[in-house]
Amino acid sequence: MTAISNRAMTRPPRALMPDYLRLFALFGIVIVNVQYIAFSVLHNLTDPIAVTTSDAVTLWLVNGLALLKTYGLFSFMFGVGLAFMMRSAQRRGLRFGKMYRNRMIGLLIFGLAHGCLFFPGDILVIYAIMGSILYRLRDWEADRLVRLGAGLLIAQVALGTPLLLMPSDYPPAFLTLEDRVLSGDSFRDAAQFRTVGFVFTLPVALIAQGLSALGWFCLGLAAVKSGMIDNQGHPLWHRARRWCLLPGVGLSLLGAAMWQWGATVPGAALVVVAAPVTTLGYLGLIAALAQAPGPMMHRVLAAGGSSLSIYLGQSIILSTVFAGYGLDLWEEVSRATAVAMAIGVTGVLIGLLTLWRAWFSQGPFELVLRRITYTGVRPSSGPGSHA
Repeated sequence: MTAISNRAMTRPPRALMPDYLRLFALFGIVIVNVQYIAFSVLHNLTDPIAVTTSDAVTLWLVNGLALLKTYGLFSFMFGVGLAFMMRSAQRRGLRFGKMYRNRMIGLLIFGLAHGCLFFPGDILVIYAIMGSILYRLRDWEADRLVRLGAGLLIAQVALGTPLLLMPSDYPPAFLTLEDRVLSGDSFRDAAQFRTVGFVFTLPVALIAQGLSALGWFCLGLAAVKSGMIDNQGHPLWHRARRWCLLPGVGLSLLGAAMWQWGATVPGAALVVVAAPVTTLGYLGLIAALAQAPGPMMHRVLAAGGSSLSIYLGQSIILSTVFAGYGLDLWEEVSRATAVAMAIGVTGVLIGLLTLWRAWFSQGPFELVLRRITYTGVRPSSGPGSHA
């Protein structure tokens, strides 16, 4: 994204690309997350964890095609969302600063509850923290945001890769405890175990993933400021498809194959390094697919717009299905089966939200977050005020 001009952020037509992007990311992120919901999390990225050939092939595809890439897509959308909030606040004459602060507080509350009760790999807390930094960059020119975003992605690869690949030598007692708790019938014990895991992993995640998240935030905000998000035919999306998609996917699949069947550390490192390139390729591909939808696809995309409800719903349902207090399927199914179940749950959630959206303008968690966002918000003192 070079030579980008900073355009006005008051363009009225609805952009199609974000709707497709959210839907793509929701399916991608759940097939990654289910690997850490249905199976042991007490291992490092480079630990051999495939029991069967089917498991190995599934992990190869998940790591090669989705791991860290869909996280980037979600993060890109966060930056897009900031710009859309700014548009809305300007249009309605509201104080954007208080709206945004309230929204970050809401995300933090949701993230803490999500990470402690259901999934220690929560991203919302990281988003709330890094999103608070992004607020300070909201008035930057698009070109400047692109340079910072690219620099942060490079820094994340340099600093985060060693952290992600650090050996994790847990005592056997920890593995026994994990098995006992997550196979047990006590939600309270499972929540306590997840809370401890969340507390210990969050600082590492802030370094290993936080820089990347902020980098993608910047690029998403720049895409709105430059008009790219409103124009899926923009030449830079074409270049992303041409120069990043096949090379990124190819390198990532190669790294995932090395990781799974050969040199594990270099392979995992290659997956991490190739992730930003692959994500850019995916953005270009999604731009090409973002065409005017038919009636059914329109409803699906509208439901996918409730991404917070779907993201939280995925973890709530899947953690219950696999834990001992639910259907007790933890480490009882193959990884391919777990992926199929995760995709199925996401499809069901989209179907339910399609029905929900017939009566409500937003998903259930979005309605709560909206209430938090607009609490105490008053009109701004001037047309351009962000105070």
